[in-house]
Amino acid sequence: QFKPVESGGNLVQPGGSLRLSCTTSGFSLDPYAIGWFRQAPGKGRNGVSCISSSSGIIHYADSVKGRFTISRDNAKNTVWLQMNSLKPEDTAVYYCAPVGGCTTEIITRGTSYDHWGQGTQVTVSS
Repeated sequence: QFKPVESGGNLVQPGGSLRLSCTTSGFSLDPYAIGWFRQAPGKGRNGVSCISSSSGIIHYADSVKGRFTISRDNAKNTVWLQMNSLKPEDTAVYYCAPVGGCTTEIITRGTSYDHWGQGTQVTVSS
């Protein structure tokens, strides 16, 4: 069963940076568009960014545009989310997931994917 594995979360001060990684065991990410999502305490899971299988299509939530960068290397079976200028409101558990296509709807409406990984905790605090 395809199950994403996220890593790279940590406690960081406001203004700091982190790079999250998304991979999977036993399956290739190559054919899939991949989305990053986050869930803050007491809130729903929201779309952050997505990237198509060829990296030709990328979308970001308005709240992270200009600060976050999504990228992938299919040879390394990895998708990254580079997060700069982090703010306390970025605090959340971050998840990745395969999505049917990288569209603005993935960002604004989320996904029906239901085989989530454990996620990785990002805490932005002084």
